[in-house]
Amino acid sequence: MTERMPRVDQLLQEEISRIVARRVQDPRIGFATVTRVETSPDLRHAKVWVSIIGQPEERRTTFRALARAMPFVRHELGVLHLRRIPDLHLEFDDSVERGTRVLQILDDLEAGREPGPAAPGETLPTPGPLHPEVPAELAGPADVGGLAASPSGTLDAGRVRRRPAEGTPTRTRRVRHR
Repeated sequence: MTERMPRVDQLLQEEISRIVARRVQDPRIGFATVTRVETSPDLRHAKVWVSIIGQPEERRTTFRALARAMPFVRHELGVLHLRRIPDLHLEFDDSVERGTRVLQILDDLEAGREPGPAAPGETLPTPGPLHPEVPAELAGPADVGGLAASPSGTLDAGRVRRRPAEGTPTRTRRVRHR
């Protein structure tokens, strides 16, 4: 695969997202995000993957409204000056729901419970503290919105960054000024 295709896919994703957010005036479209675009090598077809948050009926309504808006979106893509504007085929991206389910199972296992069935119709869990069992004496300046510091590192948006060991050289990056 050439290096051009990922750039075209990224460009289409950004432009489709912008058009859907600003130009499509359909009240049936709820909270939808274009997660990726996959274009065929000949630029005739493009799969547009969207993630939609909401109840199942709201998601179906939003998906149908987006599918009906794709000819308008394709017309608006004319500003990109590509050799060919691809036909847009909408696909539902359920990776958010699958990731949420995995997190729910991990939370159940961590709490010592048997993983239960998925909550019907829930697409995202209700936000809560990541680690409610962190004692107050370990809490520090990194505590923001349920994120708590730990002795071995800082918890940052669900990922632990380890602090370098004492005396470990740190890498610096040179920046060229033009």
